[in-house]
Amino acid sequence: MRFSDSDITAFSDYFLGRQDAIVAFARALVEAESPSGDEAGSKAVVSLLSAAAAGSSPVTTNERIASENYGEHLRVIAFGDSREKPIVILGHTDTVHPRGSVQQRPWRVEGNRAYGPGVFDMKANCALAMEVVRACAATGLAPRRPVVLLLTCDEETGSRTGRQLVEAEARRSHAVLVLEPPGSGGRAKTGRKGTGMFTIEARGNAAHAGLEPEKGASAILELARQTDRLHALNGTAGGISVNVGVFQGGTLSNVVAAQARAEIDVRFSNADEAARIEKEIYDLRPFDERVRLIVKGGINRPPLERSDKVLGLYTEAKALAHRLGFELGEIQVGGASDGNFAAAAGAAVLDGLGIDGDGAHATHEHIILDDIPRRGALLAGLVASL
Repeated sequence: MRFSDSDITAFSDYFLGRQDAIVAFARALVEAESPSGDEAGSKAVVSLLSAAAAGSSPVTTNERIASENYGEHLRVIAFGDSREKPIVILGHTDTVHPRGSVQQRPWRVEGNRAYGPGVFDMKANCALAMEVVRACAATGLAPRRPVVLLLTCDEETGSRTGRQLVEAEARRSHAVLVLEPPGSGGRAKTGRKGTGMFTIEARGNAAHAGLEPEKGASAILELARQTDRLHALNGTAGGISVNVGVFQGGTLSNVVAAQARAEIDVRFSNADEAARIEKEIYDLRPFDERVRLIVKGGINRPPLERSDKVLGLYTEAKALAHRLGFELGEIQVGGASDGNFAAAAGAAVLDGLGIDGDGAHATHEHIILDDIPRRGALLAGLVASL
């Protein structure tokens, strides 16, 4: 579908007129705190979003999906009469901010910025997604494909239950538009590294550190050496990065530590690097043969590679953004999202389409208010034209 200049203007005008309403809804979502694993908070946010969907005439399906120990996922289908493959708008309702964060850092607007825990990643984008459906109906620019809005509730902790929903929708989609925050400068994300999470436990021998240290086999010393070995893998292949982020062990300062445990985060750019780093970790052998190493974990998210499918979507979005009066750059990042799962399932994916801002997961998290109309118009234009 080729948009005329009047169509572009219609979407821009719509979102300019609805900007205050979008901001108000984003505030309501932020103030309904929903840290990952908070079932009550998750259900409260989904109640707000589901009620908004129920009031939208194009919506044909409004489904709350239980997720044990997390709350609820939400799947909304609009413009659902066509047999065409759908456009999937993908996001999540959980945040990293613990309950009580809103009391410590209340919602506030300062100039062109709105601050609040989870507003950038990604409560404001959940509000924007709902408005996109309304915009397509209100302007008469309804998409020829169904639109599936999938908001999961456990993305920040690895998508234990959300993953299968994401993959299922991705397999039958025409395209997946991911409303994660954009890269710096508002850039779309055309590549994301995959992630792996591992734990290594060392079991040595305890001994008195003063009387008989030679009889001890220090689990802490062993894992310290393994940490140095693991960090040496950084830079040995194009996209591999390794970080030992948690280290625990020992009992008392005068006891040679019999146990220690480390948690490791790994990142990689492609499937070959994933296989390599996983093998490296599982093939670790102790420096001190008296210490036993126990490795657990594995690859959590595959990479979102900068494929022809990704570039095709980015080219469409970039051209539409240009007609809206702004340049949409691209970036490849180390952080992963549910877009990784969608891409690995074979879908055409474009990530980082959310409202511009800064401070994801941080105390200064905020969105840029003036970016709401153009991001809304861009997303609505993609939904209506793909």
